[in-house]
Amino acid sequence: MLFNITLAGALLIQASAAWTAAVPDVQAILPRLLAPDGQRRLECRGELVCSLPQLPGFYRQRGYHPAWSANGRVLPAAYDLLAALYRAPAEGLFPESYHLSAIQALWPALSAPRTAGEIPDHSRRLAELDILLTDAFLLYADHLRTGRVNPETIHKAWVAHHPREDFSGRLAEALEHNSVGDLLDRLPPPHRDYQRLKIALRSLRGLADAGGWPAIPPGPTLHPGDRDQRIPLLRQRLMVSDDLAPQVIGASDLFDIPLMTAVGHFQRRHGLKADGVVGSQTLAALNVSVGQRIRQVELNLERWRWIPRDLGPRHIRVNIADFSLKVMEAGEPVLKMAVVVGRDLRRTPVFSDTMQYLVFNPYWNVPFNIAVKDKLPLIKEDAAYLASHHFRVFASWQPDAPEVDPATVDWAGLDRTNFRVRLRQEPGPHNALGQIKFMFPNPFAVYLHDTSERDLFSQDVRTFSSGCIRVANPLGLAAYVLEDQPPWSPESIQAAMDSLQHKVITLKHPLPIHLLYWTAWAAADGTLQFRNDIYHRDPPLDQALRARLGQSGSPGAEGQ
Repeated sequence: MLFNITLAGALLIQASAAWTAAVPDVQAILPRLLAPDGQRRLECRGELVCSLPQLPGFYRQRGYHPAWSANGRVLPAAYDLLAALYRAPAEGLFPESYHLSAIQALWPALSAPRTAGEIPDHSRRLAELDILLTDAFLLYADHLRTGRVNPETIHKAWVAHHPREDFSGRLAEALEHNSVGDLLDRLPPPHRDYQRLKIALRSLRGLADAGGWPAIPPGPTLHPGDRDQRIPLLRQRLMVSDDLAPQVIGASDLFDIPLMTAVGHFQRRHGLKADGVVGSQTLAALNVSVGQRIRQVELNLERWRWIPRDLGPRHIRVNIADFSLKVMEAGEPVLKMAVVVGRDLRRTPVFSDTMQYLVFNPYWNVPFNIAVKDKLPLIKEDAAYLASHHFRVFASWQPDAPEVDPATVDWAGLDRTNFRVRLRQEPGPHNALGQIKFMFPNPFAVYLHDTSERDLFSQDVRTFSSGCIRVANPLGLAAYVLEDQPPWSPESIQAAMDSLQHKVITLKHPLPIHLLYWTAWAAADGTLQFRNDIYHRDPPLDQALRARLGQSGSPGAEGQ
């Protein structure tokens, strides 16, 4: 249940009216900043203080005087902070992560009448409140800015952009200028996509409050023209999620054309084959509860806090879970295409970098793991495999390594422990990288490239690579990144590809590229999109977020 801002304001007003001479001083605040001997943790009213490294310095700079009250009265900044904490669910965050119950519990005691003998205890409570408010701000500000979880601790091959920031200095400045609320408002991701996802979250929560959507019972596949007792329920389900326009439907059990169109719309929103037929996959997606979808959106709001705040006015985005690439200008897509990404055991990493050059007709130096796991068994099975697939063999990975006659290599005796040779596939349409690759040097040795297996783009689930990203329209992407570099027109680019000549072209304007992983987002028109969690990354993130809360609960419970 969301907390009531009006009630909190009333409590604050009562407390501020009652605060007189009992103001926390150095003797009240300083002892509460000292953790017990031998302990590296500090608790305040049973709450773990998470900003212990910053708190002592913050209060030392202000002579250990309170930050949130003065002359016996609460400062406006406290109102602003408390109001921001109540709004935390809108960001996909949970107010109880920021001591809200403990802070609320202090107000009645502080507003009660006091005798002279009660003033020391009152001063102690004020000091505790001050520390909890400061810790709540520092923690919430950090979570808004960089996320509650560091993805590098729960995901392999995921690089977060977490520029650490000492918010204690910014808090001191905000308190001085009475701008705590303004500061917190500026900390969430500035991207329009983040704002659209927040709006979608609010809408989903409204649906949850209204009872959500119904589940469709199992049964045979539903086709257009079928009659089935589940059809009215299917109509209701699709109307609740705005896939089907409200209409007078009565009790019709006919799977008609408007219903087929609505099913197709639902399927497209969920990355399914849009055939208008309710098979097992579509039925499973229909029966994901609104609470689960709420949690999915909350997880993706957290992922937005991990990426750079400035993606670049021109940049490339790859959504791994959607198998898609977009070239963005001023926040709008100017080029879109399908991609193939890494299979589950060879996942495409998540990171941001800068595309610096491209290569026409690249060689493919087969990475060691692929050579041993994939190619060596094929070579052992077929002695002609290397020649038929245009591979050459070199004695080592040294640039000047001599070429080796494959017939002289004891392939049957090679395995991971003694595989020393390097396999190189020659340029051409047969090459696994196709006729062009786009390079943004990175520790993962991942890049975008063409492919000789064009048929893979017709698949709905495109997890076929060893980590690199295969693009459906390499010519279009090359034309875009070289558009201001004469003489590179689409015609000259095609000619360079057809020449079979290996050629490296440095980009005049290097282009930011972001490999991302979204399983939920809102399109420009607000339409909410969901995708399957192909790398099973949602559950560990959900678990990490809940572990930090120290709570359990059903998906979607947070913030409701």
